[in-house]
Amino acid sequence: MPAITLVGAQWGDEGKGKATDLVGNRVDYVVRYQGGNNAGHTVVIGDQKYALHLLPSGILSPDVVPVIANGVVIDPAVLFEELRGLQERGVNTERLLVSANAHLIMPYHRALDKVSERFLGKGKIGTTGRGIGPTYADKISRAGVRVQDTFDPKILRKKIELALNDKNQILTKVFNRRGLDAEQIIEEYLGYADLLRPYVADTSLVLNQALDEGKTVFLEGSQGTLLDIDHGTYPFVTSSSPTSGGACAGAGIGPTRITKVIGILKAYTTRVGSGPFPTELLDEQGEWLRQQGGEYGVTTGRNRRCGWFDAPIARYATRVNGITDFFLTKMDVLSGLERIPVCVGYDVDGERWDEIPMTQTDFHHATPVYEYFDGWNEDISHVRSFEELPKNAQAYVRTLEEMAGAQISAIGVGPGRDQTLELRSLV
Repeated sequence: MPAITLVGAQWGDEGKGKATDLVGNRVDYVVRYQGGNNAGHTVVIGDQKYALHLLPSGILSPDVVPVIANGVVIDPAVLFEELRGLQERGVNTERLLVSANAHLIMPYHRALDKVSERFLGKGKIGTTGRGIGPTYADKISRAGVRVQDTFDPKILRKKIELALNDKNQILTKVFNRRGLDAEQIIEEYLGYADLLRPYVADTSLVLNQALDEGKTVFLEGSQGTLLDIDHGTYPFVTSSSPTSGGACAGAGIGPTRITKVIGILKAYTTRVGSGPFPTELLDEQGEWLRQQGGEYGVTTGRNRRCGWFDAPIARYATRVNGITDFFLTKMDVLSGLERIPVCVGYDVDGERWDEIPMTQTDFHHATPVYEYFDGWNEDISHVRSFEELPKNAQAYVRTLEEMAGAQISAIGVGPGRDQTLELRSLV
């Protein structure tokens, strides 16, 4: 049976939680494979709204096993706060599995993240300051602390003391900040051992055994393609690989297991943080999109930068992820526009580009080349089939499908669980 991967096809915040929730009762496992609590998913069920920051969206489906896999970095305080919040609302969280190999965000990671971002000034990346980047940096430099280390006091102590020999020097001598106390951190993280133990598993083994047994595994990425450490708008990216290739390493399954890659696209474009954004609107139209779409970060509350749909970015996402199906979200936000611009290419110093320019410099200088499509005035939030959409809305969908290079199999016309038009089965 298949492993299905869900990826953001823009700069994140495309509505991945809605897509995961849609298929939640048709899969057996929902797996978060990268990132940390620097991004979130919003899921609306009836009149209940759930903001998930670290937990997989599958935690809300009673018959699904939610998994935090090895590629995720975990702030244990945030994990247990989020679990308690769901438990208080009557959600059963006992099914959750957490990889023993997942790395832990430490207090010195958060401290360094915040102070180094302030130090960059105008050159800042736009990090959330939650310690994700420094945690991945320690992982790559083989100095990280993993979930399993909390079960061995000697290993935990050694790793924390070695880390602080370096981190405290940087905090005090480079940034003129107070150093952190090793004993306090050791005590805190040893205290998480008993809380973590009921959830911890060899999740790679569990997932591969599930696939062998004919079960369906849904791999849920955080952030988006243009924030990928390798394939995004570097250096204004996240510290992990939210693309479909990252799903294999981040979940511990082979690439031949993946049978479908679903890309999530907004009917327009947003991004949070610094970096290039060719279609960004810095006028009343941008503010209108922000207000109509409720474009504020789930985890940070930051205003999202808003702009029109960017076709070269969609094509790029199709290419680097191997996207087979798109889920187009927030179509309802565009209702009421007389004309809808779509970026079909870029002008870079007088030269036309139909794909994303190769260099960072050229992409920073890119200005959008627009084509304009007729809009619609009808409220489409109550539509439940593609045929019920206004003709101009149907034409807009078909145009984006052609430009993006993969079929649009689902369309979101509102935030609710039932406000989705499923043209083809996503599972």
